[in-house]
Amino acid sequence: MSDARLDLPTTARAPFAAMLRLEASIELDPTIRELVKVRASLINGCAYCIDMHWKDARARGESEERLYMLDAWAESPLYSERERAALELCDAVTLVRDGHVPAATWERAAAVYPTEELGQLLFAIASINAWNMLMIASRAEPGHYRPVAGASLT
Repeated sequence: MSDARLDLPTTARAPFAAMLRLEASIELDPTIRELVKVRASLINGCAYCIDMHWKDARARGESEERLYMLDAWAESPLYSERERAALELCDAVTLVRDGHVPAATWERAAAVYPTEELGQLLFAIASINAWNMLMIASRAEPGHYRPVAGASLT
């Protein structure tokens, strides 16, 4: 028996659909997008989103090693400069209560992302944090998600 509190697509159709439209509007490199989604979900402890985005990343060819190293990305040599800047910004935004987004973090991200892409990255981070809150609060049950074969991230 599920411990779910709400079926959000049914009980809150319009805002749920709006979140899906927001998600679809974000234009960001799929690898960076999935790394950010998994990282924020790990920080927030969202089992539903960890399950979903880990599976999506694997379906798109991401290595298991790079995914499980996300908990210690700063100490790992497995990520590019752009990925590291995105993960650092993801950590700062996700943990904004711990000191806002430090100037040095923002400057590192701005150094490797053009302004428009940086805006897309920021929305990707904000979006996954909102999804995490929704899935945790509604107690969405992890383990049932199956990635769509050949699906493209936009």
